[in-house]
Amino acid sequence: MSELSHQSDAILSVRGITKKYGPVTVLKDVNLDVRQGEVLALLGENGAGKSTISSIIAGLVKPTAGSMTWLGKPHAPQSPADALSAGIGLIHQEMRLLPALSVAENVFVGRLPTKAGRIDRMGINRRAAEQLKRLGLDIAPTTLVRDLKVAAQQQVEIAKALTLNARLLIFDEPTAALGGEETVRLFERIEQLKMEGVSFIYISHRLDEIAQIADRVAVLRDGQLVATHETAQLPVKTLVEEMVGRPLDRMFPEIDASLGETLLEVENISSPDGTFKNVSFSVRQGEVLGIAGIVGAGRTELVRAIAGADPISSGVVKIEGKPIRLAHPSDALDQGIVLVPEDRKAQGLILPQTIADNIAQTNYHQIAPNGWINPKSVDRFARVAIERFGVKGKPEQHVNELSGGNQQKVVIAKCISRNPRVVILDEPTRGIDVGARAAIYEVIAGLARQGMAVVVVSSDLDEVLGLAHRVMVLSRGVNRGILDRQKADRVAVMELATT
Repeated sequence: MSELSHQSDAILSVRGITKKYGPVTVLKDVNLDVRQGEVLALLGENGAGKSTISSIIAGLVKPTAGSMTWLGKPHAPQSPADALSAGIGLIHQEMRLLPALSVAENVFVGRLPTKAGRIDRMGINRRAAEQLKRLGLDIAPTTLVRDLKVAAQQQVEIAKALTLNARLLIFDEPTAALGGEETVRLFERIEQLKMEGVSFIYISHRLDEIAQIADRVAVLRDGQLVATHETAQLPVKTLVEEMVGRPLDRMFPEIDASLGETLLEVENISSPDGTFKNVSFSVRQGEVLGIAGIVGAGRTELVRAIAGADPISSGVVKIEGKPIRLAHPSDALDQGIVLVPEDRKAQGLILPQTIADNIAQTNYHQIAPNGWINPKSVDRFARVAIERFGVKGKPEQHVNELSGGNQQKVVIAKCISRNPRVVILDEPTRGIDVGARAAIYEVIAGLARQGMAVVVVSSDLDEVLGLAHRVMVLSRGVNRGILDRQKADRVAVMELATT
């Protein structure tokens, strides 16, 4: 089929879109088509321009040059409301929910239906419950968003978009916080909406998802469209090399088999609310222990407790054989335990501050040992961390101006710059592109080679299997088993995770 006939099938056409911020060009002459009832996967590294082109289509950003047509008419939204009224909805990578409002209020925020001059709360609760049920989310619509876990919050964002009756939905990393079952439900819903004529632009760093859900693929690199494919049934290696512009020989680093003495011991610890129960494990110097399990297994709650962020009702945590007190995160930090949290914005960063200020937050004992903070010392310290972890930004740049992947790198840089003995990483590559993931994996392996004990929690099972010497599997808060690297595979892990 010719390019002209493809264009005639498109409900959205993007032509020559360019976006500049001062002297920096972030998009250059991008052409893109979306057809009715299809999923177009939009791939690229962090900074490739995926979020920018999505924001232009959805009315958040105005292009410097170029034009668009939607349903055969010129499309130049001046605001997100313009795009929404036209039938285009965007689900952001970073959740934008209002934590003090209920689930139903968040789903209908800005368009709350009224009855007799008052908000129709029974109506919004009923309609929100219908969408939540379709997604398989068993929560009351009156639940406050702040009381939900990250995965459930992400599903609320999706339910919010599904109530818009949009003709085009742009999903920016929709499954980043979802487990396997939630992802399956989302894909089922997408397939149903496709049959109803709804189209999707689907942005994801999880390349294994692309073949499952996408019809076509477009690849951006450095702000330019470098490839389009009429099928999503492509080798991952091909997509990765198009994204990064170079061959990528391997994703995971070699695992060092030489381990030292036991550094971290966890003995029969339980949480007050029963989220995890009588969990025991140990990690040796130079070892990477992976923690796997489906969403709700208690993985995050467990590592937060070990890092002093959540209480432990019983059991003991030891460092080098000595029990330690964990009443506060500072207790863990004093013992050399650091946690890279799963929610970088809420728990890992101060968004309005600079990269340098964020990296300095927990490292003033190194930067200013005498108590006097010298801005030049902060800048030098930050520059070393920025270079070490490949952060695309300058020390004086504000963190809220960075892409999600670069924000994650800042969190990792801040934590690891403390030179800890035990490093816990909860979803370390969420929202990070394929090329950068390989670099982060090398950093994690490097920490182990330096003699640290490393714990990695991830919803990406391939990530856990590729990095870990051993894998502990949690199910409903219970340690179902610890598998050696030779015995750990997808089948063995999932059998334990579903018991």
